[in-house]
Amino acid sequence: MKIAIVSDMHLGYERFSEDAFLQAKEALHKASESADAIIIPGDIFDKRYPKPDIISQVMKIFREISSKNFGAEVTEYSGENKIYTKKPIVAIPGTHERIAKGKENAVQLLSLAGLLIDTSEAVTTLSKGDEKVCIFGLGGVSEEMVKAELEKLDPKPVAGAFNIFMFHQSTYELLPFSDSFIKYSELPKGFDLYVCGHMHNRVEAKVHGKTLLIPGSTVLTQLKSEEQGNKGFMIFDTKDYTHEFIKINSRPFIIKEISVNNATVEKVIEECRSVISNEILKGGVKPILKIKISGVASKGFEKADMGLHSLAAKYAKEAIISFDTQSLSIEGEDSRINELRDGKVDSMPVKELGLHMLSEKFNKSKTKGSFKPSDLFAILSSDESKDKVLKTAGELLLEENN
Repeated sequence: MKIAIVSDMHLGYERFSEDAFLQAKEALHKASESADAIIIPGDIFDKRYPKPDIISQVMKIFREISSKNFGAEVTEYSGENKIYTKKPIVAIPGTHERIAKGKENAVQLLSLAGLLIDTSEAVTTLSKGDEKVCIFGLGGVSEEMVKAELEKLDPKPVAGAFNIFMFHQSTYELLPFSDSFIKYSELPKGFDLYVCGHMHNRVEAKVHGKTLLIPGSTVLTQLKSEEQGNKGFMIFDTKDYTHEFIKINSRPFIIKEISVNNATVEKVIEECRSVISNEILKGGVKPILKIKISGVASKGFEKADMGLHSLAAKYAKEAIISFDTQSLSIEGEDSRINELRDGKVDSMPVKELGLHMLSEKFNKSKTKGSFKPSDLFAILSSDESKDKVLKTAGELLLEENN
């Protein structure tokens, strides 16, 4: 059986909204034409509570895909929820879709509409002729709870089938920032293939002697160096135990670095303009260009006065430009800031870092309670109004102290 793995589409991502939809649609259509089934390890949506127009567009794409004839079909499902399709499109929610326990998330809405199967904490069996593929899914959970969740669920492979363990988490081997991140050795044993979302760059590794595949995102979101490669999805062949990466059309992403020494504002602008001009002269599809400025600026230099926004606006028709001045210091600036910036924190998603910091604060404090830091973080980082967010957070904390 050929299994297409399409991940982290982040539909509704505001900065590159059109790219997200075009590239996800291409990936899903290509996957449906070249594979017997599609599995999606999380983050179909970019927001926990996507707007109705985003949900509508996503449903249209999945309606198109689900109308196609696949080589496999769903023959069994073992989970708490009902399923409303036999089409082999199997997904789990990711960290961007995770909401407070007991509420329906956006992936579950697609499942209720019969557009896919949510296999969170469940086993979905696909059949093609005499072959069976069983997919156990663990939807994205807070990092401090993933080990306990796996211990509670105790997932086991199904005898006589090819077994896939699909999850959406940070792993310590790829993001060695916290002991709460699960290690490869702590993943359940006995599965034939491990599939993970969450990371936006492509990864191929080994877990318990078997293949772990992370296809990466179909759209650029984090503007990190590891995202400069091609976007696309993977196809795994259960018969040959081989896999291939299928490239999709995506906007070029280029990172250029400028190093300055005792520079003035005028010098920095001149260097940036030169880099931009050189990239534009190459022609082709309008690129995303990130310019990282490092080094030391002259005393009295103010980053706010640099005029970089105006420079980006001037070339907006030719390129999508962003500037990173985190590694640019002013003469005499506290060196400790630069030491922090040179660390590996840059590789960690902002929300992931925020949750990690909140969890550490709770662990160090004397606060005791049944609610998890991730529940409070989900409320505080929701897309609802500030008043509603504060009200909900207050109710959670008051309830805890009553």
